[in-house]
Amino acid sequence: MKKQKPTKIRQIKCKAKHDGVKCGNKFEPKFNGHAWCSDECQKAIIAATLQKVRANNAKAERKDMRKRKEKLKGKSDYKKEAQAIFNRFIRLRDAEQACISCGIEGEPGGLGVYWDAGHYRSRGANPELAFNEDNCHKQCKRCNRQLSGNVVNYRINLIDRIGIERVEAIEGNHEPLRYGIDDYKRIKSEYSEKIKELKNK
Repeated sequence: MKKQKPTKIRQIKCKAKHDGVKCGNKFEPKFNGHAWCSDECQKAIIAATLQKVRANNAKAERKDMRKRKEKLKGKSDYKKEAQAIFNRFIRLRDAEQACISCGIEGEPGGLGVYWDAGHYRSRGANPELAFNEDNCHKQCKRCNRQLSGNVVNYRINLIDRIGIERVEAIEGNHEPLRYGIDDYKRIKSEYSEKIKELKNK
C-alpha cells in the first residue's frame, strides 16, 4: 500500500499595506477572501477599502454634478468657454511675441496676467471674426482695454506680421455667422487640442 504524500498547507502573502508598503507575510488562509495575516493587517485592509469606496463615490458625485451643470448651461455659457479656450491658444501661440500694438515685451514667455488676446476687429461689432486667428493676437492689457485696442498701431504691426492681403481680408465684408451650442463645443474641442500640440512642442 502506497503511502499518501502529506498535504501541503497552501499559504498566501498578506495583501495589507502600511504607509504604502506591502506586508507580504505568508499565512494560511482560513476561508475564501481571507487576505490578512493579523488583526492589524485586517484593519489596514478595511481602512484601504473604505478609502477606495469613498474616492469612487466622490468621483461619481463629481461626474453627476458635471452632468447636472451641463444641463443647466445655456448658449452664452458655451460661447464663453469657447472664447476662453481660443484666447488661451492665442496667448500661447504668441508667447514669444511682443504686444501687437505697442511692441512692449513685458514678462518672459508672455503668458501672465499682463496679456490679453486682443482682436483687431472687435468681437462685438464683428462676431463672425471672434475665432479668426488672423484677427486675434497677443496684446498688452493697456492697449487692449485702456486704449480701445490701439487699432492704428495694431494695423501697422499686423501688416508686418501677416501681410497686407490677409489684413485686407479681415477688413473686408464677411457673411454673418450664427453659432450654435454644437459649434461652440467644436471650437472648444478644436482649440483644446491645438493648445496640447503647442505645449508638446
